[in-house]
Parts: sequence; C-alpha cells; structure tokens
Amino acid sequence: MFGNNKKNSPRAKAGAADTLICKQTKIDGNINFTGVLYVDGHVKGDISAEESENSLLTIGSNGYVEGEIKVPHIMILGRVKGDVHALEHVELMSDSQVEGNVYYKLIEMAMGAEVNGQMLRTVEDQKLLSHHKVVSAKKDGAELLDNGKIAAD
Repeated sequence: MFGNNKKNSPRAKAGAADTLICKQTKIDGNINFTGVLYVDGHVKGDISAEESENSLLTIGSNGYVEGEIKVPHIMILGRVKGDVHALEHVELMSDSQVEGNVYYKLIEMAMGAEVNGQMLRTVEDQKLLSHHKVVSAKKDGAELLDNGKIAAD
C-alpha cells in the first residue's frame, strides 16, 4: 500500500553534499558535477551540471564564484561574479550578492539579497497538442509560423 517507490525528487536535498569545497580552498578551473556541490571557498571558473540531473549547487556564506554557473538548482548565500543560469530553481538568500544576470524558471529571493544585473525568466516553448494546427503565412518566400519563428523554403 505504501510501497517504497523512489522517484526522482524535484530537487536534491540540501545538507547532504557529495562534494565540499571548504573556505580555505581556491580552485582555478571549470567544475562539472552531478549530485550536490557545496562551495564555501573561492572558485575562479565556470560551474555546470547536466540539465537532466537534479543537481544542486550551494554557495555558502564564505563562498565566492568568479564565472558562469549553469546548474538546475542553485542556492546562493555568498557571492557570484558572473551570470547565473538556474535551469530549474534558484534561491537568493539575504546576504547573497550576484554581479551578473540571473536566468531562472523559478526564483526565491530573500529581503537583502543583491543582484547587480538583469533578472530574466526563461520559458520553454509550448508544445502543441496533436489537435492544434500551426497557423502560418507566407512572406517573401519564407513561412512565418504563429509562434513567431520563420521556416525558410
């Protein structure tokens, strides 16, 4: 009745880090990971995780990242200098500072969080159901679809 069906959680659990970069550590180079990464040190380079994974990046209160971040779930307590691409969800805690653009699907932002850049919501293209037809019009030899995209002949 209450079987143990283990489904992928919507996001990784905070607090159970697979990889820890402590505050005495400085890394020069890019990081690609899966699972949970906790950064409380200094990373000079890009940080990324596969979109298909439910990976979580937490930048601790002592953490500082100089580079672009592309991770499904991101929690920022420290500082980031670079663009942040939260492929699913981003949390900006009260002492967080981001110097760059923040791209997100879902965002939580505490009072006191700073973003010196643009905050841009990313949306997925809506998928058409089989019974919906794509309305199109011809213009200068190219086909203009109802979603604003142009299909050339």
